[in-house]
Amino acid sequence: MADDDYLDAIDYTRDDLDIEDLEEVKHAVRLLDVHRTFTMGKTEIAAVSGVNLIVDVGDFVVISGKSGSGKTTLLNIIGAIDLATHGRVFVMDVPINDYDESFRASFRLNNTGFIFQSYNLVSTLTAVENVLFPMQLSEKSRSELREDAMKLLEKVEMDHRAEHLPWQLSSGEQQRIAIARAMANDPPIILADEPTANLDGASGQMIRELLIKLNKEGKVVIVMTHDEGILNQPNIHHYKMDRGVLTRHD
Repeated sequence: MADDDYLDAIDYTRDDLDIEDLEEVKHAVRLLDVHRTFTMGKTEIAAVSGVNLIVDVGDFVVISGKSGSGKTTLLNIIGAIDLATHGRVFVMDVPINDYDESFRASFRLNNTGFIFQSYNLVSTLTAVENVLFPMQLSEKSRSELREDAMKLLEKVEMDHRAEHLPWQLSSGEQQRIAIARAMANDPPIILADEPTANLDGASGQMIRELLIKLNKEGKVVIVMTHDEGILNQPNIHHYKMDRGVLTRHD
């Protein structure tokens, strides 16, 4: 059965997988011949072309490449923000493309934490409120959630700025808040898109150290970056992306 036929046959209303109790996961991420094309007028643009990738639990994966090479599109596919045009996408062994947006939204909220180049903090929320934001579906009490959020801020050494708004924080401080927010629901996978690109040397180094620490704690970390400080870390799996094509660079 062709992929398109298979997807047409899927019941998109199915959402009965218990994403909180996934045990004995074989691969954190598995991509099989993944493509993503965009149509602009009469022109088709291949952002991702035939990508095959396996990321195991505990891996630290770094993907480098020029701007426009398809890195962000690939990250969005892994994070269930975007859908592959063709191919199979498994995250924590779940074929996430086979489900509707409601399921994917719940899945990414619990299984992936995003760190963006531009931080993407909500400007009207304080630091602690930004960390609390992804926890809104939790069954815990507000006081319990706030305690959890404060522990995450303490982890990134930002608990003393809990009541500050984003505009009152430096770029490095905002990115640390963003990392705390990414960990809000204790996801197994951290996805970072150029997390140090807008930071000075000291702030960038702190973010690198936080990513390394998260990986040592058992998180899968997948980073799209040009940062040599990350690319030169030992024990990473380095890939390069060029015009949508991914190749191993270890």
